[in-house]
Parts: sequence; structure tokens; C-alpha cells
Amino acid sequence: QVTLRASAELDAHGVNQYTLTLRAACPGEDEVEEHLFVRVTVGQALRCDTPFASAGGDVVQVPADVAPWTPLYAVLPQPLGGLTVSGGCPGSPQTLQARAAPGTAEPQVLTHRGLVLAPASGFNPSKDTQMFRLEIEVMDRHGHNCSGVVRVEVLPSHQPHVTFLEPQQAVMVPAGTGPLEVVTQVHATGDNLRYAILAPVMPELFIIDEMTGEIRSTRRLEMAHVHLLIRAYNALHPTDHATTMLNVTVQGMDQEAPSCIPAISVSQVPETVSPGSTLVRLRCTKSTGTEGQLQYVLEGPLATRYRFRMEGPRLQVNTTLDYDSEAMAAVGFQLTATIVVTAGGQPPRSSDVPVLVTVTPVNEFTPVCPSNATFTVPETAAFGTIVGRVVGTDRDYPPDSLEYSLEEGPGPGQPFSIDTRTGEIRVVGSLDSQRHQTYRLTVRLTDTRNDVDLAKRRNRLCDVTVLLQAVLVQAPVCTPEVQELRITAGSGSHQPVTRLACQGRPSSAVLAYTIAAGNEDGRFRLEGNTVFYLPNDPAEPRTFVLLVEAWGGTVAPRRSTVVALVVHITPRSTPVPSSTTTQGTTLQKEPLVVTRMEAVWHPPAWFVAVLTISGALLLATLGCLARSLLCR
Repeated sequence: QVTLRASAELDAHGVNQYTLTLRAACPGEDEVEEHLFVRVTVGQALRCDTPFASAGGDVVQVPADVAPWTPLYAVLPQPLGGLTVSGGCPGSPQTLQARAAPGTAEPQVLTHRGLVLAPASGFNPSKDTQMFRLEIEVMDRHGHNCSGVVRVEVLPSHQPHVTFLEPQQAVMVPAGTGPLEVVTQVHATGDNLRYAILAPVMPELFIIDEMTGEIRSTRRLEMAHVHLLIRAYNALHPTDHATTMLNVTVQGMDQEAPSCIPAISVSQVPETVSPGSTLVRLRCTKSTGTEGQLQYVLEGPLATRYRFRMEGPRLQVNTTLDYDSEAMAAVGFQLTATIVVTAGGQPPRSSDVPVLVTVTPVNEFTPVCPSNATFTVPETAAFGTIVGRVVGTDRDYPPDSLEYSLEEGPGPGQPFSIDTRTGEIRVVGSLDSQRHQTYRLTVRLTDTRNDVDLAKRRNRLCDVTVLLQAVLVQAPVCTPEVQELRITAGSGSHQPVTRLACQGRPSSAVLAYTIAAGNEDGRFRLEGNTVFYLPNDPAEPRTFVLLVEAWGGTVAPRRSTVVALVVHITPRSTPVPSSTTTQGTTLQKEPLVVTRMEAVWHPPAWFVAVLTISGALLLATLGCLARSLLCR
């Protein structure tokens, strides 16, 4: 299918024939080439398309609030071109002319290019549908013509009408208002709003902003009374408008603001000041020298306004001023505000009185001792070793600002000292668990910097316990070191096997125990020095060889002893049923204790030295003898 390009313009007098070369090929076949000849002839008739050329004509619907000069209908498309024109006529587009029959529709505008436009003043915003009939004749340059009808239906607009909420308004303006200052602003409802002053026709004192409705002064105002008639209208439909009367009164005023004593209020109060206390009383007077008709308002940060209140000219405390809080610390313990004193009149005049209140601390709370003050230290601890740290608390700000001291200074009976700032307890003397296993210290907590008066300090005594941990000098001694035990598996959760008898040196040393090897499947457990078996109903007898290590102290090297336990586990006997009811019992054998003695000889050091020297001399003698024999 070969079509004519939309932008093409044909002229038979210029080119009356076009030759097109067409090539086509099917898959697997040779290409075929053919020629198409297109002849252009001179048209003799001008025809208009339907429905424009029909008896009823074409219909277009537009709202009544359409903007002026808006295109409503196109008899010929824009830009002109091609052979077929929608809503127009085929022909030579360069010479087409369109005109409406006279007297058919007066408001519409028809251009020579075939465009039907909305009236210059817009349509009448009627509540009913308006109908306009346009009879249009189209003619080309050769004199050929055709005609058609366009019917324009103007539908009622659903846009809101322009209205003022208040048909009459009044505003008071102070005398002395400068030029171009905003006096007031009028507001209307509607679309595409514009504002204008209708009366007086040439206003001398005020102008209005056409877009916003702001009314400004044209010069410095003096006492006067002016009536302004203001119109608001729809810019697209000027017939849609509304008016309001604005009464502007320019009043005289008292040029001086109230005078207050003091002009600035600076005070210092303790945090324990009671609510309702008066901090300052203002003495303010107007320019006439009277105190009547004065209003006092407290302004400033929300935190400050919450803590204070105004009772006439008196500034009072509204709530507790807590010095010991993060909020108070964030403002530097200083609260600022402004008392605005306003005198009556039009316009009102006011004065500002800055307020600065400094909150001072009061030592209200006693230090609190830590809940658990028990420390453990080995008896071999070196000088300066940290035993622990006493952490007291104090609710006064700054928090936990405490000093620490011992009621009894360091000495033979108390080998400890405490850091006054951190509360760390250190070893400063010799420790001996044989003489003292426990030291009871009395620590005094004293608060600092919690009151303006540094002499007002609070303290508390705290009890601190230091436990000495004995350190083994030698490895523990266990008796016996090897045990062979026989038990029958019971039915409980665990059953005791044996209790190890081990003793450290010194005897006050606390020993610890652990199963070093042989605890297969975790069938044994240690609780202190007692070994327990966890039954699992074995089907056959079983033997375990456990190695239990006993040691004492936490310092290196660790001195320990290993105890060997040979445990034979026998399953529970199952009773054999008989004709008479009997209960089967299993006799448990007493554990067999095997003690093995080993003889060990440790020769003295001098004996080893003499033996070594004698051996060396013997070897030297034998060497000399052998040499003399060989020489012979």
C-alpha cells in the first residue's frame, strides 16, 4: 500500500507525474523490480467532508467559562497541508478562505484560516445552555467553494462565582505608618481572581495588589477615615465579580512605650526555693505617669515559661527549680526570659524587661554505699596491688562527686589504703592468712562541690570486707592417691562414688577439684570434693579409670596432685519371678581401698659430688695404664 505523505504539497502545474521504483523479494526467490507511475491532475471540484457539510452540520460543545480567543473548531487543520483535511475541505491549502454567513452568530470569531475562536469578552455565564449556529463557506484560489454548518453549544459553567465572605470590612491603622507598608488584605473566593479599587477612582492614600489583594499605603499616614470600594473579578470572565466596602481608620497613638524599674532583672535563687515565691516586682508607668491598663506577659523558651509565672507585675516561681537535672545543666543553670509590658491603646505600645535567673545548688542528699563491698585478694599480693574499687553514689549535681577515706589509716593491723578520688583499695603492707583471713574496713564517703557553701558537706560510713586467699606452699596431699571402687548402678539422678580427702599447706588454703581424664560420656560429676555417678542403666559391667586433679591458689605456678580412681560399675540385678511374692535385693559390697607404697631414695648432694669425682679419677687411671702397656 502506497500512501501520500501528510506534509506533501502537490501541484499539477509544477510536477504532474512521479515514477516510483518498487523492489520486492520472497524468501528463496530472486528480487523483482517494477515501476509505479503516479499522475497528478488538476482538480476541478472542492468538496467539504461530513459532518461539516451535512444538513445538520458539525457540533462542538464548550463550557461557558472558556477563556476569550480560545480555538473552538477548526474548519481546516493547522498547519495546512495534505489532500484531505478533517473538518475542512480537500484542495489547495495556500488559497483557502473561510467566512461565516452574516448574522448567524455574532459572538464567535472566524479567522481566514478556518479557526472558530471564543468571543473576545468570553461567553455570558448563563445557567442555561446557549446555542450558536455558524454557516461557513470555504473557497480556494480557483473560485471553487463549499459550505457547511458548525453549531456551538455553550454549556453552563460549574465554576464557583466570585464572592466576598464579608460585604463590609473595617480596619484600624496607626498613624505614622510608612509608605508601601501592608495595611490589610482582602480575600475573595473564586477562580482566576483579580482585585481593583473602584472608589475613589483616584485613591490618594492606598493602592491594592491586583493579584494578592494586599492594600498598601502610598505615603506616611496621618489621622484620617477612608472608604474603599473594592471589586474582585474572574480574569477570564470579568462579568463574574463581587464588591466589598472597606473602612480604613487611621488613629493617633501614644508615641512612648511604658517605662519599667528595674529595666533588667538579674537574680540568684537556691534550687530549694518554694513555688509561689516572688523573684522581682516591676514598677512600670505609661507616658502619662499612670500604672493602669498595663499587661504583663512572660515570653521566652518553653522550659523557662513553665518554671515561672506572672502575677500582675510580680515574677513568681511556678514549679521546683531542680538543680540536679540534665535539663538544668544543659542551660548552664541559668534561665532567661522576657517580660513584655504592654500599654492599652491603638496601636498598643510595649516594653521588654530581660530576666536572668541563676539557680544555685543545695546539698540535699547523703551519699549512698555500694550494695556489695566484698573483695578477695591472694595473701601473696605485691605492694600496690588493687584489691577492688568502692563505688559510692550521690544524687546531687555533679553526680557522684565523692571523696573516699579510711577511718583507720594504714598500719600493721590494716595493710590497705584507698584512693581519695577513685575509691580504689590497694595493698600497702604484708598479708598473712594465718593471722588474718578477713579484714573489715570502714570507708567514709564525703560529697564535694554540691553546695554554694563548701562547708555544707554530707558523709556516710560504709563497711568493706577484704578476704585473704591462702596460697599453697606445697602441692596438696591426698589420701589415698589411688582408689579402686565398686558400685551398683542406681535408679536416681546421681549417686555418690567417693569423697576425696585432700589437704593443702597451709591447711586454710581452699582447694579446687576437676576430672582431668577418664570421664567418658560425662558419666561422672564433681561437686566440691565428692565424685558422683550419673546412672544410665548399663547392660553390662563397665570399668572407668578417672584422674582427678586437686589444686589450690590462683597464682602461678599451680601446685596440684592427681588422684587415680578405678570405678567398677555393676548393672542392677533383676529379680526372678516365683510362685510366691518376694523382693529381690542386691547386696552392695564395701569399697576396696588399695594403698600402694613406693620407696624412694634421695641421696644428699655431697654424696653425688664425691661419686662423680671418684668415677672421673678411676677413668683417668685406667687410661694411663692402657697407654703404658701399648707403649711397651
